[in-house]
Amino acid sequence: MDDREFLLQKVRAELGRYEHLLFDFWCEPSPEGVALNIRLKWPEVYGGVYTLELKERDIMDTQWAWSFERLLFACIHDYAIEMFARTPQSHH
Repeated sequence: MDDREFLLQKVRAELGRYEHLLFDFWCEPSPEGVALNIRLKWPEVYGGVYTLELKERDIMDTQWAWSFERLLFACIHDYAIEMFARTPQSHH
């Protein structure tokens, strides 16, 4: 197993510890390391995919599990905010 495959398997293992009622998660290799992807379980409602690039230094951090949870929760928050069709700050 090469370094890229090791990183991918490490992220997949951590991601496998999470399940959400509204969102699907998956990861895949990326030029920078591993891409973490999030999407709504119903793409016909909202088809956007939120992607975060995880670098090797992030994945190999000694606090990886805690850091990953913090990143995942922050990404879910950001993704949900992207779903607003209108806000008072919108320029419609």
